[in-house]
Amino acid sequence: ILEDVGEELDPSLEPVLQKQIYKQGGRSLIRIGDSDVDYNDAFRFYMTTKMTNPHYLPEVCIKVTIINFTVTLEGLEDQLL
Repeated sequence: ILEDVGEELDPSLEPVLQKQIYKQGGRSLIRIGDSDVDYNDAFRFYMTTKMTNPHYLPEVCIKVTIINFTVTLEGLEDQLL
């Protein structure tokens, strides 16, 4: 979990977001910085933000799934009607 993410993401997250995984000697690896790290297919990466209405660049939106869990009075009223 990466918490309190802003609208601009650190470039070092690119290999994780794009799942730049490769096989070497029967192992799944991902390069982070200058290190090769073992990758597990069950790995899940979550990012959260406290911003109420973040605007991410299209380059970010195509790499991630954005879910808005914001609860507003108007949204609740729409569900009741």
